[in-house]
Amino acid sequence: MSTAKPSSPTVSARMSRQASRDTAPEVAVRKLLHASGYRYRLNERVPHMSRRTIDIAFTRAKVAVFLDGCFWHGCPEHATQPKSNAEWWRQKLDRNMARDAETTAHLVAEGWTVLRFWEHQAPVEVAEKVAETVDRERSAGRTERGCGGS
Repeated sequence: MSTAKPSSPTVSARMSRQASRDTAPEVAVRKLLHASGYRYRLNERVPHMSRRTIDIAFTRAKVAVFLDGCFWHGCPEHATQPKSNAEWWRQKLDRNMARDAETTAHLVAEGWTVLRFWEHQAPVEVAEKVAETVDRERSAGRTERGCGGS
């Protein structure tokens, strides 16, 4: 691993203030799910992995939902490559993507269904896909305590 540093303390401080939870897309999807009677846990720890959380978790149905930011997680449509201190940023963003893949693989191995969406996807479409998946997992024998509509 390189010893490259962030381009400046100012940039580092600004980037560290970026919201990692309760982002606008996340809140929009949660509101739609809740209004439809779905109950879930927020920022649930990934089982057996330290320092990793699931954005929206349906623990009994074992459905994990992640709403990934285009910049931080490498969206193929919208990701940008910073020109200043490019090597440091490339390594950081590559580590983020590797961590995402590792988390997904771990959850799948633990029997979870993992759904990943980009921040630019329409909240209505995301909520519909999540609801469809949760309903399918419930009908397959998993149940989510406190969920309405079933």
